[in-house]
Amino acid sequence: MISFDVVTLFPEFIEAGARVGVLGRALESGILVVRAHQLRDYTGGSPHPIDDSPYGGGPGMVMRAEPIYAAVEAISARHAPERRVLLTPQGTPLRQAEVRRLASTYTSLLLFCGRYEGVDERVRPLFDEELSVGDYVLTGGELGALAIIDAVSRLVPGVLGSADSPACESFSDSELLEYPQYTRPAEFRGMTVPAILTSGNHAAIARWRHEQAQERTSLRRPDLASRRRPTR
Repeated sequence: MISFDVVTLFPEFIEAGARVGVLGRALESGILVVRAHQLRDYTGGSPHPIDDSPYGGGPGMVMRAEPIYAAVEAISARHAPERRVLLTPQGTPLRQAEVRRLASTYTSLLLFCGRYEGVDERVRPLFDEELSVGDYVLTGGELGALAIIDAVSRLVPGVLGSADSPACESFSDSELLEYPQYTRPAEFRGMTVPAILTSGNHAAIARWRHEQAQERTSLRRPDLASRRRPTR
């Protein structure tokens, strides 16, 4: 089992996303626990409850330290998450290696979803690490939090229907993209399934899939291919 506590201004966003598909089934079975916490519940009646203008001037608003500390400390006292993660564009890029690390090391995570121009710098000591889901700007950390919940949860035993599923996907084999997949019918609009896949020769199929994955990675993601060590 794995649990996530998500601190956000839009808990309904997290709750709705977690109820769908594989995550929804994992929630129903008790393998996955997702608790979304409304940051506004921890403002203590401040006249500027969530954000304020930045010192030194500039556009936008900055999320204030007081409610963030209050929320993270109160939730940590109740649920004792093993790892506290700040979602921010400045964080470590979320790659499959990071996903595997989180899934294999921790059974409970707290995720904080930033908004506006970001968070007061003084909240950073609250968190064990910072993660980013990509080199682009979102309106808030909720989509990033759901991406982490989805990616990490599917590596937890019992969440996916087949225990082998995560091992055969893109980025699972040293950051190779996944090989081409086919299903019935064998011919569709003149396009046929490669004969090797219907040959019954499992060793040859495995070699073909690995070669296709390498070729696809080189063509579509040369940045990944350049990081791979040559195999013998």
